[in-house]
Amino acid sequence: MNLSPIDWIIVFGLLIFLLVAATRARRYADSVVNFLAAGRCAGRYVIAVAEGVAGWGAISAVAAFEMYYHSGFSIQWWFFITLVAYLVLSMSGWVTYRFRQTRALTIAQYLEKRYSRRFRIFAGIVAWASGVMNFGLFPVVGARFFVHFCGLPETVYISGFEVSTLALVMAFLLIVSLYIVFIGGQIAVIVTDFVQGIFCNIVFVILIGMLLFSIFNWSEIIGALKMSRPGESLIHPFHTSKMKDFNIWYYVLFSFSMFYGWMSWQQAQGYRTSAKTPHEARMALILNNWRAIAQQLAMIMIPICAYTLMHHPHFSEQAQMAKEAISKIVGRNSAETKTLQTQLTTTIAMSIYLKTGLMGAVCAIMLAAFISTHDTFLHSWGSIFIQDVVMPLRKKPLTREEHIKLLKLSILGVAVFVFLFGLLYRQNEYILMFMAFTGTIFVGGAGAVVIGGLYWKRGTTRAAWCSLILGMTMAFSGAIIRRFWPEFPLNSQWIGFITSITCSVVYITVSLLEGKTVDMDRMLHRGKYAISDDIVKADEKPIGGLRALLAMGNEFSRWDKAIYIASMTWSLSLCIVFIIGTIYNLLFDVSTEAWAQFWWYYVIVYFVLSVLTTVWFIVGGARDYTDMFKLLKQRKADDTDDGRVID
Repeated sequence: MNLSPIDWIIVFGLLIFLLVAATRARRYADSVVNFLAAGRCAGRYVIAVAEGVAGWGAISAVAAFEMYYHSGFSIQWWFFITLVAYLVLSMSGWVTYRFRQTRALTIAQYLEKRYSRRFRIFAGIVAWASGVMNFGLFPVVGARFFVHFCGLPETVYISGFEVSTLALVMAFLLIVSLYIVFIGGQIAVIVTDFVQGIFCNIVFVILIGMLLFSIFNWSEIIGALKMSRPGESLIHPFHTSKMKDFNIWYYVLFSFSMFYGWMSWQQAQGYRTSAKTPHEARMALILNNWRAIAQQLAMIMIPICAYTLMHHPHFSEQAQMAKEAISKIVGRNSAETKTLQTQLTTTIAMSIYLKTGLMGAVCAIMLAAFISTHDTFLHSWGSIFIQDVVMPLRKKPLTREEHIKLLKLSILGVAVFVFLFGLLYRQNEYILMFMAFTGTIFVGGAGAVVIGGLYWKRGTTRAAWCSLILGMTMAFSGAIIRRFWPEFPLNSQWIGFITSITCSVVYITVSLLEGKTVDMDRMLHRGKYAISDDIVKADEKPIGGLRALLAMGNEFSRWDKAIYIASMTWSLSLCIVFIIGTIYNLLFDVSTEAWAQFWWYYVIVYFVLSVLTTVWFIVGGARDYTDMFKLLKQRKADDTDDGRVID
């Protein structure tokens, strides 16, 4: 085994702490709205931290390891393209604010309010099926990381039977995640994810410091990155003409899909409805810009340091150890073997270059990433099946006890499916491309449906049906073509982009042809339909129209405005650097050495911000954590607030 007793103490210490923290939520998970949406009592810092780590996950870490090991710093330059998109999304409260105004517990409940019950059921089935398929790869990728990082044997003997260690690790981690969801629903999910998020950021700061100033030095890192092949520079983003998949187009399409599919993909559905008010949900998005800084830098530096170990002459002995370990990874065919060896290169290199204590800390953050993602996704996909398929089909409302029991059974069913899927599925492409395909099945058509329904009074039910059915058809058609035509020029991201554009055109065209409108004030609880709990300042009218897109409304306090302005200034500054840098590089021949110096400044600035933001979120999160439980004690749950649409 690669972990020392000290490392194992760190790992199991975190696990025990999480299980103890989850038990605090037990007494509050006695109503449907509390089980599904934490009683709508969560504050901005708790949501930003908890949802951030839940959305990251062990599989996302492994996917980032794949991407940055393959593309180095170069791909990070094009990441700046997403800043413009995320700036607009977070500052405007795009989709998030209006969805929270609907007071729906799931996207499909909103779709029933906006379109029809039959469409809600159909959308619920499609969302659940594509989501569970997408989720199917998560447990096995995460478990595989632990097996190889910890140096566990491939099999163990139990009562004379040879059992796969991978299967045992998957089962154990899924059981822990299930326990958290069962004991406290979304409240326990938020509590444990928040604790894990804070822990992860602290470890990220320590890890980055050790990688930069102890284990490696900058000259070694740059020296190794310079060894890449011509046209595939890991330092100079404008010398990457031969780099496939992870290039400028990856982030251009990613930015579009982020805008188009915002909140349509429901893997963290519970967080969409847990905010105290729509304004708190909006502020959580803005704060996530800062929370993610430490995480982003760690996800870049870990695989780049792995690349350094594998290629720099100073580490030839360690590199040979890593290569021998990688060569022993064998799949069920040559394609799967190649995929798995590529996927686990950073993991194995990391297990060699990390020292005692830090090994345990990194293993613990990956454990946190695994659990936070799996409890969140189990909760989301399991609840969606009951809320948006089973419940709308019933004529008689469920009792509170029946409802929560069915939710737990559905969540258990999802866990069993993803366990079996992970054992049986043969992976032969990048994780991110698999996720792009499975996401397109629903989001390809649902993006237009969700956005159109929230922002356009002319969107019709027939248009929604056409868009969603077309999106499914195009996604599966693209997957079949890629399966039987390996040289097909479009990857899963391009197929998703074309699908989204086509479905949007169809949605708009069909809606205009029908010429119907709906009462948006009623759906969004505005004007005479307003609900007092959702209003921050009842004596003032919120600003609307174009001014509301990026403006600070009356609900913003002075501190809110300071955060808002600082976030906008930071994002715009990076955007300006990107625009000027891109133009300059297109006009002049910039040296690789100059780019290496730029990346040094980039890493140092992000490291300093990582330290500051980690302290900031510890303080703000502690306050929100306390306030959430105070609100849970005060508020009495309404049994009719269970996801039904009552006219």
